[in-house]
Amino acid sequence: MKAIAHFKCLPVEHPDALVDIDLPDPVPGPRDLLVEVKAVSVNPVDTKVRQGYVPHEDESQPRILGWDAAGVVKSVGPEVTLFKPGDKVWYAGSLIRQGSNSELQLVDERIAGHMPQSLEFAQAAALPLTSLTAWELLFDRLGVARDTSDRGETLLIIGAAGGVGSILTQLARQLTGLTIIGTASRPETQAWVTELGAHHVIDHTKPLSEELRRIGIAEVSFVASLTQTDRHYEQIIESLKPQGRLGLIDDPATLDAVPLKRKSLSLHWELMYTRSLYETDDMQEQHNILNEVARLIDAGVLRTTVGEHYGRINAENLRRAHALLESGKAKGKVVLEGF
Repeated sequence: MKAIAHFKCLPVEHPDALVDIDLPDPVPGPRDLLVEVKAVSVNPVDTKVRQGYVPHEDESQPRILGWDAAGVVKSVGPEVTLFKPGDKVWYAGSLIRQGSNSELQLVDERIAGHMPQSLEFAQAAALPLTSLTAWELLFDRLGVARDTSDRGETLLIIGAAGGVGSILTQLARQLTGLTIIGTASRPETQAWVTELGAHHVIDHTKPLSEELRRIGIAEVSFVASLTQTDRHYEQIIESLKPQGRLGLIDDPATLDAVPLKRKSLSLHWELMYTRSLYETDDMQEQHNILNEVARLIDAGVLRTTVGEHYGRINAENLRRAHALLESGKAKGKVVLEGF
């Protein structure tokens, strides 16, 4: 099979940062699906792993990146019960297995879902990782009720124009009664966040507390910090109501929890890979979430978050996609399709 891999952790402009290779076809384990990958999207985790966030201990062996895919089940392991060959599926995969930048990929059935019937493969590939992250952050970590009644609660989403922010904004607007404030710094990303359902958009290049006061909001109930948490940390604490909740997904070098004490603020980490990394008892919940998101998409409640289509799945186009994400200027998701 064709695949795109890396052997050494290199800057994205290096021609060997990602390379085209050929590998033997993988063989499914007991609960594995063997998926013919049709489309993928690129996430910040791809760039972080390529840069060495997860050490590549054996540089003689290829590591295949990619943690978002849509495709067709080619075959299944002997214990699979949720899917059959020919099913269209979408998933984000596992951080400790080979990724989706390959013609064929193995994925545990418990973390895959049935693809939305109303979407093409590229549109669907934009959504699994960000949908799982946003859903778990909003409902599992922050404990927001899936209830559209107005409880007078507010949610501040820092980095609302990115991949996770684009779906989190929709989930919060469509499935909860929260007042949603998204942050974005450019006119085009501010328009995007408004289009996705935010009640207000503020500029995260300015002090958040001042921007909130500008729109008549003194404090917020919840903060979903999706990027540059360390830069905004003091302003987040100032902007949260007493007993408010902070959820984050990024990787600050350090985070001092002591300043949270005065307001009795709670801190919640979200890592979409935790369930697959530890094979938790509720690992199959990701299958359920993806099926529910697919239902909401087919019902017209949610929409895909494709921002750019970068063509075929190959090393050159993936290096371009990595470079865009590293620039911090991506809007929505970057997708690639076909080999």
